[in-house]
Amino acid sequence: MRIAGRRVPMAFSLLVWFALWEVIGRAELVFLIPPFTGVLVAIGDVATSERFADAAMVTLQAFGIGMGLALTVGIGAGFLMGRVRAFGDVLGMWANIFESSPLTAIVPAMMALVGFGLPTMVITVFLFSVWVIALDTQVGVTHVSQSLLEMGRSFGASRRQVLLKIVLLAALPEILAGIRLGLIRGVKGVIIGQLLIAIVGIGYLFERYSRSFLMAEFWALLILVFAFAFAASEAIAYFERKVAFYATTR
Repeated sequence: MRIAGRRVPMAFSLLVWFALWEVIGRAELVFLIPPFTGVLVAIGDVATSERFADAAMVTLQAFGIGMGLALTVGIGAGFLMGRVRAFGDVLGMWANIFESSPLTAIVPAMMALVGFGLPTMVITVFLFSVWVIALDTQVGVTHVSQSLLEMGRSFGASRRQVLLKIVLLAALPEILAGIRLGLIRGVKGVIIGQLLIAIVGIGYLFERYSRSFLMAEFWALLILVFAFAFAASEAIAYFERKVAFYATTR
């Protein structure tokens, strides 16, 4: 970012927003927005509380199981869609439909199918993240250079070696991009699932703080969730950049 011809770190924009937040909170212009310094104090209180630890464990359990299923099914389906034209034509249509649909609207229907609790949250995470993983994997597999495949076959590579050592590695940048996007959507899915159906975990804390008008704690919890999603996304993006650099230099 450049201001008056000088390069300014992107973190400077956050400082501007935080200062504006503090001014609005101090002036009490909006009841629901407390001073940012109060939110910072609340972050420590919320993060160190026993209730947050218990809620985080429930949320991370649902998120981990749902993302594990989404990665397994999404990458597997994406490989089939990219390698077998019939699968690509059939599954690709449904993946695009669900990817572009407002999945939040069908989340309450999960209650009638699987009831309350962990299964509902796991399915919600799965539905939010699996489609983008499958579609990005399909793109990566489909666009593997034919010269690489022909080279592998000419050197006597088996079908398994072609898939694992050529197709998988060549498609890895797109697969990681799909994982990064799916992870972000999975975070949204687990929170939405807890709020709409199973009022437990982090969703329960959001409900409790908003209902009691504990807005400093509410915003503190929201910042903690954003920080987790950003850190996880940046971790995947780091490997994505490394793999993309390796792929271009190769």
